[in-house]
Amino acid sequence: MSARLFSKKIKIFNFLILSMLVQFSFGQDLRFLNDIDVKQEKLVYLRDSVRFTVKGKIPIESVMTPRNPQLRLVWKSETDSINFGMLSLKKNLSDYSVEKDFKVPFKPWMESAALEARFFQGKKASNQPYEIKVLKKGVDTTPFLAKIGRVVPDEQIPTVGLVIPVGVTGREAVRNREFQFFFNPGESTYLKNSSNESVFGDMTSFLTENPAIVSVKITGLQSPEQKEGRSSRLGMDRATTIKNEIVKRNLLLRDTIIQVSSRWNDWFDLRLLLRDFPELSTSQKDSYYAILMNGEDFLTQQEQLRSINGFDQLSRQLFPKLRVAKVEIIAKPGSGLGTEKTAILRQELEENIATSKLSFLDWAIAGETAPRLEEKARIYSKMTTLFRSPLPYNNLGLVRIREAQRTLDRDVQENLWNEAEWLLQQAIKLENNPYSLHNLGQIYALKGNYWEAYKYLSEASVLTRDPEFLMVNESLRGALDILRGDYKLATLRYDYAFTDPADFFNKGLAYFLAGNYGEASLAFEESVIRSRDFGYGYYGLALVAINSGQKEIAMIQLEKAVAANESIYLKALIDPNFDELRGIPEFFQILRRNK
Repeated sequence: MSARLFSKKIKIFNFLILSMLVQFSFGQDLRFLNDIDVKQEKLVYLRDSVRFTVKGKIPIESVMTPRNPQLRLVWKSETDSINFGMLSLKKNLSDYSVEKDFKVPFKPWMESAALEARFFQGKKASNQPYEIKVLKKGVDTTPFLAKIGRVVPDEQIPTVGLVIPVGVTGREAVRNREFQFFFNPGESTYLKNSSNESVFGDMTSFLTENPAIVSVKITGLQSPEQKEGRSSRLGMDRATTIKNEIVKRNLLLRDTIIQVSSRWNDWFDLRLLLRDFPELSTSQKDSYYAILMNGEDFLTQQEQLRSINGFDQLSRQLFPKLRVAKVEIIAKPGSGLGTEKTAILRQELEENIATSKLSFLDWAIAGETAPRLEEKARIYSKMTTLFRSPLPYNNLGLVRIREAQRTLDRDVQENLWNEAEWLLQQAIKLENNPYSLHNLGQIYALKGNYWEAYKYLSEASVLTRDPEFLMVNESLRGALDILRGDYKLATLRYDYAFTDPADFFNKGLAYFLAGNYGEASLAFEESVIRSRDFGYGYYGLALVAINSGQKEIAMIQLEKAVAANESIYLKALIDPNFDELRGIPEFFQILRRNK
């Protein structure tokens, strides 16, 4: 376990002790502060600050009239605190009333802090309050879950930034395509018709253009139609059939890269079809989503769907589209230098030369295809002395950014970011280009300067219409929209064919914070499908469930999340969204089982 995680665990342990004390204080009988509270249901981070209103009354009765009453507000954690001083009390006939709005710049320590009202009375000044009431504990920092490329201990290092590609096609760009093969009802034998053969033709073309295979996933589906039968093997048999066809046609050099799975008694794929089905209005789709997301079992949901007017017609149109095997291929274009040019490259890297026997394109390809960051750095550094172009400066700057991703030493990170920023500015001086602007935005995002980052990303977005560039750029802009509190705008950034589970999680987070739980669930589920080990997709589903009043489903999803990722485990312990679950013994049993 990293030192940073251990330190955070200690802080969280102290927070849990505080929470127990808070629960105790909530149970105490209060004479004067019982009606003092925060208007908001919970303290929430929004646009760099936390906003709340303290409101209530202090009673005046003959048996307990407060003498010289004073009300102080304090926000404290184990490490820091804010003393807001005495609040102004208005004397009425039967009480003293108070109402005051606060807008406080957010600090990380507030996430595990308690907001206290402290009541003083008496003629003599005293540092000891007569009563203390904990108004709220913790801050809902859900927007901070947005993935912006920041490294989290014990998680996979995210890939950040963009190279200036060689020519029109970037060799680092990852392509993702889905191919669907249809089957006859209840059958798993390959259907050799013009439609399926055309799909194989498209697949062959895709693999020819992108021979560097990253992954191949085949998922067999089974329609709920009665003629599909009751065997749970049908989907897997269909996936295996398509795998065998791919192997027989020699489409891949390594058959072992193929992953085969199936889905049965699962409405996920129907939800995807509903989302893009033009014959239903938004309200009609919502009626379906309300059932499909209610947490009931498959058969119960099936009966509920049948009660919707028009479902029979819809099922006749959509169910046949579920008799398929889906093939998702992630691949990159081919690249590399020949043996002779590679030998020249290695020689010239060691020499002090003013001109090269190799072309600019040769050097650029060598830099892109070098397997290690150290090699890339040597090549791009040499290129800056041989060619007047923004490409080597940008790509060397990107190398420094990615090197910074591989250390948790903040001083080392800052030095690498500063060098990268200088290199990127040099690239922009040579030619104002979207790639260097994007990478500058990425640096500022990692530094936490979200407004400056957003400015650079926005400038980059208007310099190109390349869909692959825009997909990456808009994804990061969407994450920053989440952090900046523009949730509805963030949802508009994710209309691309993503493959990264982090992008689907950010998409779900944007919809969740915008209050659209149906779309949020779809995106979170897609994140889970892309990677169960990532864990955040499950956490998103838990957030949707708990905020929809589905405690049992929230517990199920939360257990899956914390089992996958220790960082999520630490977040779950203090997340105010799950406050009501902490009173359930099973909540801590789940945590103990998985840690």
